[in-house]
Amino acid sequence: MATTVISAFDEFLKETVNLDPEDTKAARQDRDNLRTRIQGLQTSVDYFPALYTEADINYGSFSRRTKKRPLDDVDMFFCLMAQGATYNDYDPNNITLTLENTDSNLYHYTKDDNETISSIKILNKFKKSLENIYQYRNAEVNRRQEVILLNLINKDWSFDIAPCFRTVEYFGKSFYLIPNGTGDWKKADPRIDKDRTAAINQQNSGNVLNIIRIIKYWNNRATMHTMGSYLLENIILNYYKYRTDCSRFVDLSLPNLFSHISSAVYQVVPDPKGLQGDLNTLTFEQKTSISARANQDYLKSLEARQFETNKDCKSSINNWREIFGLEFPAYG
Repeated sequence: MATTVISAFDEFLKETVNLDPEDTKAARQDRDNLRTRIQGLQTSVDYFPALYTEADINYGSFSRRTKKRPLDDVDMFFCLMAQGATYNDYDPNNITLTLENTDSNLYHYTKDDNETISSIKILNKFKKSLENIYQYRNAEVNRRQEVILLNLINKDWSFDIAPCFRTVEYFGKSFYLIPNGTGDWKKADPRIDKDRTAAINQQNSGNVLNIIRIIKYWNNRATMHTMGSYLLENIILNYYKYRTDCSRFVDLSLPNLFSHISSAVYQVVPDPKGLQGDLNTLTFEQKTSISARANQDYLKSLEARQFETNKDCKSSINNWREIFGLEFPAYG
């Protein structure tokens, strides 16, 4: 229950949208413990790939601090020593890794040609090895054969674990190679996403993260087609890339953002890493569904802002409840 729009949004963000600080703290501790245990597999599991621990990295929305409730997954890269392996660079989503060093542990994970490294074999080695780590319920390779899903006992969140390689720097740049689902590898670089999010958020006085999370909540309501979280995140970041006016009071920023989404959903959304091309793969019907809802909520949010200007907080809050649903605090 709230008597002002500011208090309603503050309560909504704290109790419904943003992650519980205690969950965040516990998940980070679980992540650190898991990293230590997996690093220990090098000495306890036969032929476990040698790890390049200095290049390990966390990725995904939890790492970027853009994840809304519930906290359901935590993403981790575990970097492997290449030990002389080389890669081709013809297709960023279908890269082969070739190994000539037969003394390397990686030789156990080559395909039938005894030369190219199989990402699926490495995933399965991680999976089998993780099954023996205590405090975890089960491990499985996901259906896309890109990561290992590791579920914890008595916790709501799981881990998405991606074995990877990091390339040597070339003209001051490097990137990661991760499983592509068909046994080979593809390019990735979560450092770019994380740095870009942090920079745009800082440029806007630290206010963009709440906007991203609350719009993700809006996106997941059953009032329209739901677009992918990463696509939506980049649409919002593109909007604020050259701006500095994202408000600490999210209701002040929401109308213009709804208006932007209603048109941006029809446009090309380039991958900021330059690896995936256009992130916007929605069908025309899906785009129309999202655009119509965004425009409808743009008009409703303008009305809510006018109610607040006229000191009618009850009507304003009721409008915001129509936009965000019954989890948004009621007036009173």
